[in-house]
Amino acid sequence: MKYKSAEFKITCDKGLMEIMRELVASAAGEAGFEAFEDTATGCVGYVQDNVFDKDALDKALDDALLPDTHVDYTIKDVEDKDWNATWESNHLAPVTIDDRVVIFSKNTTEFLPSDDPSKIHVCIDAKQAFGTGLHETTQMVISTLLKMPVIGKRVLDCGCGTGILSIIASKLGSKEVVAYDIDEWSVNNTRHNAELNNVTNIDVYLGDAHILSHVSGVFDIVMANINRNILLHDMDIFQKVVVAGSLLIVSGFYEEDVPMLVDKGSSLGFQLVSDKSKDNWHCLMFQYVPKP
Repeated sequence: MKYKSAEFKITCDKGLMEIMRELVASAAGEAGFEAFEDTATGCVGYVQDNVFDKDALDKALDDALLPDTHVDYTIKDVEDKDWNATWESNHLAPVTIDDRVVIFSKNTTEFLPSDDPSKIHVCIDAKQAFGTGLHETTQMVISTLLKMPVIGKRVLDCGCGTGILSIIASKLGSKEVVAYDIDEWSVNNTRHNAELNNVTNIDVYLGDAHILSHVSGVFDIVMANINRNILLHDMDIFQKVVVAGSLLIVSGFYEEDVPMLVDKGSSLGFQLVSDKSKDNWHCLMFQYVPKP
């Protein structure tokens, strides 16, 4: 998975720096940026190489600027490396969600799944794909999924990454899971992790939401943990593969993005059921109610 970084240098009064960092991150998020880290002079953002749109970034930044502030940025290609190396090196302790799901690294030696058979155990070997269970959005989607009737359902995982959501849906009793991702590393990693977890009912495809035109049938549950702009575009496609009562879980966006996603969903017949939040990230669940 190839990424670019943008080092944003913010010029403003010292007291405005924290606010400006948040505004820059929000603006860059609208242009497809996925992660940020603070620097002494601003912040650095990361975006997939094939998603980067300079014009969209420039427009979003212009709209976000406060009076008497200025933002410059420098774009660099980021070394193609294992983005989840910290999962293996620094985060070997298992991640537990709602006291029901335990996510652990393949190389963990301090934890044995058999220690507590009452929980769902998921082994993740990241291999350059996102979705180890550490991120707030992943945890919120899992938490939402745990409260849903999954047994016997057909599930769609959009932008599957490591396959963690697909694997948990399978272990919760789903009849079938279809997953897709635009990144070949992610497709291969989902298949690899499914095998690690002895899960056999996941079909994985390479591509974006348009691959659904080649997948027969409809889905009871759709999960999409991806950025706001892609969600806004793909919700039209999701509508074509659901039926009355189907549930849609979306995450990967900030609080300020919620109204436009709710409006978009409502226009398509997706009625908001719940809204979770954690550290300004949000996770929405909708139910599809076809318009008369």
